[in-house]
Amino acid sequence: MKIDVVRPWELTAFAVERWAALQAANPALDSPFLSPHWARAVARAQGPGAGDRGVRVAVLGGLADPKGFIAARVGPFAAMPAGAPMCDYQGLVAEPGLTVDPREIVQALGVGRLDFSHMIEDQAAFAPLARGRESSWVIDLADGYAAYEAERRAAGVSTLKDSDKKRRKVERELGPVTFTAFSRSKADLDQLIAWKQAQWRATGQVDLFAAGWPLALVRGLFASRDPDFGGVLFTLHIGDKLAAAQLDIRGGRNVHSWIISHDPAFERYSPGMLLFQDILRWMDDTPYSRLDLGAGEYRFKRELSNVQIGVTHGFVGAPSAAALMRETAYALRKAAESLPLGRMSELPGKAMRRLDLMRGLR
Repeated sequence: MKIDVVRPWELTAFAVERWAALQAANPALDSPFLSPHWARAVARAQGPGAGDRGVRVAVLGGLADPKGFIAARVGPFAAMPAGAPMCDYQGLVAEPGLTVDPREIVQALGVGRLDFSHMIEDQAAFAPLARGRESSWVIDLADGYAAYEAERRAAGVSTLKDSDKKRRKVERELGPVTFTAFSRSKADLDQLIAWKQAQWRATGQVDLFAAGWPLALVRGLFASRDPDFGGVLFTLHIGDKLAAAQLDIRGGRNVHSWIISHDPAFERYSPGMLLFQDILRWMDDTPYSRLDLGAGEYRFKRELSNVQIGVTHGFVGAPSAAALMRETAYALRKAAESLPLGRMSELPGKAMRRLDLMRGLR
């Protein structure tokens, strides 16, 4: 199959329209992370790269007759998802029934392998290459908030009812709760970033924003005025103080929960959950009908979600040293996870994820 590899800004208007049309035709691909706008936003944040390195789009069928698209960040030996580790989904956006050997994509990108970490599970071309899976959690509001709330209550989930109680409590004790969608407050965005960095430091995690380009990406998406794609800042004030904030990404029918945090001083009132509830209510009067919470084993995701999407991790390798190294790493990981060593069994997997994170941040 003919495959053209181009920089995101080299996509023709026809190719961008075709990409968007393929997404719109398949609900499983309706995520802002799978859109041409995401690839372009990441490329702007990361800069043009050096030589053949940087964000590239493999156009299956070629630019003149595009049949599928997949974006990746190309390094000297291997490629990874465009925007990783800030990217919550990966996948091939293509015509239904299109048959492709993923190794052709790897060869077209000019690398020895393509790693993936949150590949949509039902991608037929990549499914046989998966080495593990997890669930991504989604709230579907197709019938509106009231129907969703009733469905959660019938499922035995009391989270929303508890939030109503805490909302009344905080209003009695501290003052009115004010929700804002599409906030343009740079000060509130700065506070969200500061909270998130403090959270990462407190839990011993890597400060993603310190790498530079993730922070540029966040600020670029916040500043976006594109009607079809961009960041949307949601805020919750208690009295005159910012209590919680989210910078989410919007596209298609979806709002994807992305950067979230809150003021620890208001912890007893669960301001983050109050904000989620306000976002869900707000969506009733918008074109958006799904709030995607992404992957991760968190109680609030399990309780709020009513849809699960499988995502996988693995790699596509062409005959190369890069592919052999990855195969060896996965073999070590599988062997360790099969042994009854408790947390020690998880170390190879954690090491792989840590290395991938650091690769993505460079």
